[in-house]
Amino acid sequence: MTVRIDHDLDPFTLGARSGLLWARHGRILAGVGEYARIPLGRPQGFEAAIATLAGLRGRDEVGRPGSGPVAFAALPFDPDAPGELIVPRLVVGAGTSGHRWITEIVEMPDDGREPVSTPTDQLVAQATVVGAHRRSGPQPTRLVLESTLPPEYWRDEIVGHARHAIRDGRLDKAVLARELTVSADTAFDPAVIMARLARTFPQANLFLIDGFFAASPETLVARLDDMVRAHPLAGTLPRSNDPDQDRRLAAELVASTKNQWEHRIVIDWLLDNLLPFCSYVDAEPEPSIVSLANVHHLGTKVEGRLSSPPASVLELVAALHPTPAVGGDPQKDALSLIAELEQADRGRYAGPTGWVDAHGNGEFAVSVRSAQFEAADRVRLFAGVGVVADSDLEAELEETRAKFQAILGAVIRP
Repeated sequence: MTVRIDHDLDPFTLGARSGLLWARHGRILAGVGEYARIPLGRPQGFEAAIATLAGLRGRDEVGRPGSGPVAFAALPFDPDAPGELIVPRLVVGAGTSGHRWITEIVEMPDDGREPVSTPTDQLVAQATVVGAHRRSGPQPTRLVLESTLPPEYWRDEIVGHARHAIRDGRLDKAVLARELTVSADTAFDPAVIMARLARTFPQANLFLIDGFFAASPETLVARLDDMVRAHPLAGTLPRSNDPDQDRRLAAELVASTKNQWEHRIVIDWLLDNLLPFCSYVDAEPEPSIVSLANVHHLGTKVEGRLSSPPASVLELVAALHPTPAVGGDPQKDALSLIAELEQADRGRYAGPTGWVDAHGNGEFAVSVRSAQFEAADRVRLFAGVGVVADSDLEAELEETRAKFQAILGAVIRP
């Protein structure tokens, strides 16, 4: 049952405190409680999950993407690893124009009578209580930052071996990641971390799902009615506090043959894999600079119209993940090299994370600038780089340090 609400309830704070949050460009979805977890077979098996979610039908006064039944998903990077959709009992949504709604899932009575929904004011009151809850206890005062592998070993023995394999012609590109852990003397407050990320990266895909959180600048795919959009990023340089030097770095990124080549691989691959679902699809002719608080990226906006009937966003996710921006190219060879060299299980890092509604609408980010709560007082995070034939090993290591700043700045800020 979905109804409009006229209330100043803040869905971002609600989701940050309930543990189910998605926010992107003014669209916010916050989940409270858990109605069901729908298994998601991969790489096949999306059809059953789509059908199960679509079977949750009822009254929807809003009729917009994200209203009605909604599921959240934070899927593993491994495209063969199973995942699941989390269907909250209650969802509070906010649209890009500021309108709000609330959706409640209620059980159908066994005797065939109409289900009885909770009065709207009571639903709002329930959500308000959850959103107002603050974690008790002090903030961490002692933090330990550890690199799973020595940085120099990762640079020389992992990135160096990958570059050698590329120069030998085994593949064109491989994306390799470093792992860090942060441990504290008391539990972290996820709501505080999400608020910090929102202040620093307001234009990012912000999410907290099942203990996995991020401020990802990269949209894997968004499907709203019959329109499809993506915003792949590939090619990175760190930012400078000096404005003149920062402008030079941005210009250097645009002029970089290595970064332009890395970016072109991603765009060509994405268009080839999206085209079968579309009546048309196109990309900007040249990449532009996407400047975040800590790094510059090369980014290209992709947009198309889906053929009829439009594919669910879950089908599009299955077709597009992993892109060369987080795996490499050719995909099979790159994934094999990652498994051979990386010495870590990425878990959900660089996997698809987002939401889907009963009509197949949804938005999924590439889960970079992300971290996983391994425990209440321990966070695990990754940062990756695209390795090509002319990669500079020290520059790749420095790139991971710049990328780690996005999450570390929110987790370890005193």
